[in-house]
Amino acid sequence: MPPHPLLFAALGTLVFLNVYAPQSLLPVLAQEFSADAAQIGVVIGATTLAMALASPLVGVLADALGRRGVVIWAFALLTVPAVLAVFAPTLATLNAARFAQGLLIPGVMVALNALIAEEVPPAGRARALTMYVTGTVLGGFLGRFLAGLVAVRWGWHAAFWLLAVASLAGFFLARAGLPAEQHFTPQRNVRGVLENLSAHLRNPALLATCAVGFLILFTLVGLFNTLTLRLAASPYFLNTAQTGLIFAVYLLGVVITPIAGPLLALRGPRIALLTAVGASLVGLLLTLAAPLPLIIVGVAAGACGVFLAQSAALAAVQREVTRARSLASGLYHMAYYGGAAAASVLAGHAYEGGGWPSVVLLVTGSMALAGVVGLLGWRKTASA
Repeated sequence: MPPHPLLFAALGTLVFLNVYAPQSLLPVLAQEFSADAAQIGVVIGATTLAMALASPLVGVLADALGRRGVVIWAFALLTVPAVLAVFAPTLATLNAARFAQGLLIPGVMVALNALIAEEVPPAGRARALTMYVTGTVLGGFLGRFLAGLVAVRWGWHAAFWLLAVASLAGFFLARAGLPAEQHFTPQRNVRGVLENLSAHLRNPALLATCAVGFLILFTLVGLFNTLTLRLAASPYFLNTAQTGLIFAVYLLGVVITPIAGPLLALRGPRIALLTAVGASLVGLLLTLAAPLPLIIVGVAAGACGVFLAQSAALAAVQREVTRARSLASGLYHMAYYGGAAAASVLAGHAYEGGGWPSVVLLVTGSMALAGVVGLLGWRKTASA
C-alpha cells in the first residue's frame, strides 16, 4: 500500500523548516555580527549553496542505496548542525553550520521525489507531488515565522533548537511512515551512473527545467532576503516576529499548489509556468509602492507565482525522465538552489547599491527570463 499523501506533506514541512528559518532573523543577525546586507545573506546562501552542490551526489547515493534509508538518515543527521548553530560564536561559524545543514537537506528532498515517482501509483502521483510541494511551502512559512517568534522572547539561538527538534521529529515520522520500497532497483555501476548523467545532460527539456528552477528560486530568495532588511528599517521598523508574520503569504501556497495539480494535468507545465510568471511580475512591481498593505499584496502575488512555477518545473522533470530519477532530481535541485545561493549575495549587493528598486529590477528580470526559457525549452512537452 503506498504512503498517504499527507505523509509527504508532513516530511516536506519538517525538512523545509531548516532551509529558510533564519531569513526573518537576518536584521538581528546583521546587528549581532556587524554585517551588511550581502554578508548576512550568506546565512541563507551557505545552506542553499550546499544544497546545490550535494543534490546530484545525493541523487547517485539514493539511486544506489534506496530512497527510504537516505530520507531517514538525512533527518537524523540534520539535528547535529542545528545544535552546532546554537553555539556559533561568529558569523563564519554560523555559516559553516548552515552549510552542513545544506549538505543534508537534499537527502530528504531528492530521495523523496524519486520515491514518489516509483512507489506511488500513476493515478495518485500528481496529488502526492503537490502535497509534498504544499508541505515545503508550509515549512518555508513556519520556519521563518516560528524562528522570528521565538527570537523575540528567547533570542536567535532558540530558533536553531527548534530546528533540531523538527529534524528529530522527521526522523521518527519517516521511519514509521515510509514503507519498504517495492519498485526500487539499485544502480551501483559507476559506468551506468556516468551514462545516465550524460543522457540527462543531453536532454534539452531537462536542462531548460534546471534553468527555470535556478531563475525562479533566485527570484524568491532575492525578494525575501532583502524584504526583511527593508521592513526592519525606516519607516516600518518591524521586529523579527512581525517580519516573520509577513511570511504568512507563504500560506497562500498551501492553496495554490494543490490547485496546480489539476492545471498541470489538463494543460501541461508550460501553461502553468507562463501563468505563474505573469502573476509574479505583477506582484513584484506592486512592491515598489510604499504602503505596507500594498507591499504585502505584491509579495503574496510574487510568491504564489513562484510556487506554481515550482510545481510546473517538478512536473516537467517527472515527465521527461524515465530512469535514474534521483540523479535527474538532484541535477534539478542543484540548479534550483544554486539560484538561491546566487540571489543571497547578488540581491544583497543590489539592495546596498540601489535600494529596493534595484532589487525589484533584478528579480523581475529573473522571473521574466524563466518564462522565456520555459516557453522555448518545454515546447515539445506542452501537451501530455
